[in-house]
Formats: sequence, C-alpha cells, structure tokens
Amino acid sequence: MKAVIVGAGVAGLGIGWRLLQAGAAVTILERARPGGGATWAAAGMLAVTAELEDAVEAERQFALIANDMWPDFAAELEACTGRSIAFARSGSLLLARDAAELEVLRAREDCARRIVDPETIRSLVPMLEGAGGLWVPNEAQVDSRALGEALTAAFLKGGGQLVPNEAAVRIDWRDGGAATVLTPYGRHQGDAVVIAAGAWSSLLGDFPITPVKGEMIALSPPTGAALPAPMIWGNGVYLVPRLHQNRLLVGATVEDAGFDTCLTAAARARLLERARGLMPSLAGWPVADHWAGLRPKSPDGLPLLGPAAPNLFVAGGQYRNGILFAPAVARMMADMVLGRGAPDPVFGPAFDPRRFSNKETA
Repeated sequence: MKAVIVGAGVAGLGIGWRLLQAGAAVTILERARPGGGATWAAAGMLAVTAELEDAVEAERQFALIANDMWPDFAAELEACTGRSIAFARSGSLLLARDAAELEVLRAREDCARRIVDPETIRSLVPMLEGAGGLWVPNEAQVDSRALGEALTAAFLKGGGQLVPNEAAVRIDWRDGGAATVLTPYGRHQGDAVVIAAGAWSSLLGDFPITPVKGEMIALSPPTGAALPAPMIWGNGVYLVPRLHQNRLLVGATVEDAGFDTCLTAAARARLLERARGLMPSLAGWPVADHWAGLRPKSPDGLPLLGPAAPNLFVAGGQYRNGILFAPAVARMMADMVLGRGAPDPVFGPAFDPRRFSNKETA
C-alpha cells in the first residue's frame, strides 16, 4: 500500500510512522516546516484532569486511552531516534482562589487525585498562595518541539518520504475514490490519502475545521530563582515548567482571528498579569519568548478521526489536545488506513468526520 499524508504535525508524522512500521510506503506533504504549526506552538501538557474533566464521555475516554499509551510511545520514539522528548511525570496542581472554587475541585477527588491545603501547596511550590487545590501527581508533560523533531527523524529513519514547503492544493478522484494529491509542483498518487493538515484541513475538502489563535509566553527565572516542579492551573492561565530549558511557559489566549498569527502586546500583557496574579514573585522574571499558534477546532469541539470518503481519511480537529491524543491517533488511524480496524464503538460516531454532512442531509 502507498499512502499520501497531508500535514507533518504530530498527527501526520505519527500516523506515517505507524504506517511505515506496518510495511506501507508513505509520503508526507507539508506546507511549511515539519513539526511546525500547532505542534511547535503547544505547551505539551498531558493533563486529562485540567483539560478534559468537563469533556463529553467519548472524548474523555479517548484521552484516557491516549494517556495510558504515552509512556510506551515516548520510550519507543526515544529508542528509535536517540532523541529525548523530555517526557516527565511532573504532576498537575489546580489551584482554588477561595472556598467555593475548592468545593468544585473537591468533587474531582479520587484515588489518583487529592485535595491539598495551603500548607501542602507551599511545600510543592513555595511561591504559591491559595485556599487549596487539587493535586494530580501522575500527570505528565512532553516537549512538543522535541516531539515534532523526533517524529520527523523516526519517519525518515523508517524510509518515509517527507516533502516540506509544498502545500497540497487539491485532491483528484478516480473511480469514486481519492487517488492523487496535487501541489503547485507535482502530483502524488496513493492508495489512501490522509488529511492531517491541522487548521488548514478545510482548504482540501468539506471538513469544518477552523483556526483558533493562541498566544503564549515563556519566562526566564532570574539568578537564584527556581522553576516550580509541577504544572499549575489557576487565575485563567497555566504554567508549565520546562526544566531542561530553564523556562516557564505561560498560556494561553483563545481568539477567533482566522489564520492571523501576529503577536500582540495586549496578549503578552494579559498573560503576564494573570501569571503574576497567580504567583507574585514572577514579577521579576523577564519574558524570554512570545509566540502564537493555530489550534484546529471543529463546530462541536470534537476531533474528526476516520474515513471521510473512499480512500480518504481525516485526522483533524484535535483543538487543545493534539499532543495528548497523538499516540492513540497514530495507532487508530494507521489501523483504519490499512483496513485493520474500525473506530471503537465508544467514540466512533462522536468522531466520525461525516457527522456534519450527515446532519445536513438527514
């Protein structure tokens, strides 16, 4: 089998790597830089509690499946490439500003997550104050930029063909099925075509995926200051320590701005204000970096995963959870392309790429 994948983000690269391992020939077309886009811009949090506690059951179950796959996925990728992706179980701390917020968090407490008092919070992160919080010690993070580079290396090592700076502009059909992907420079034929182009997926078909802009900053600790150990949520922001880079990531804004990725002083100021309100000692930490990315979002906020038409598959709309979902997306989508399985009945209908057109014609 020969597959053509459009998009060299974490989804496209992961699917391509798994297809190569199964003996397929794979070409990936990337409009810009492999591992760029939303993969490059992400904070790399693998945090089901903070990101998906209020999600619909299908998405939450999928997140739990993907989360369980991450340790083996990370170890396999690092062994294959000799590159670290900085996978670490740093834990998550969700802060409550008052007693009412603490009661909301208390409802999430279970054997894996526990409510902690202000004294315990200070023992975890001396710079923090608050009424209490929810401590989730087993949640993890990964360096998303290192992840993109490692997946690129694994794909190339596996014999895949990667074509950067070549945007797909059209899909040609033969005998009712997707057969060829056209770019300004050539034609790429395949037995299967996978659209994993993130926020740009809708440009290649009737896939209602739209870009949602997010800006982030990174703070650098001054001499003598230490990064917090866990990931922290509170005051409308999250803080992600990158110990291997000595940076503290602060994110993220949410804005419907089309494909605009221009950086704004307003977003930078808002993130700084929120972070310093959460942790006042950050007032002395300079901004080391500021960037923006585009999250791919569907109308109902759920991914589009699976067949969209004969020989055409979609892996898009992961919105805020593309990094977390990556191992499960790679395995499930590769199996479907190879005809080795169908979507799990628990989440298959919820993630079916055809669900929007089906509603329109029902």
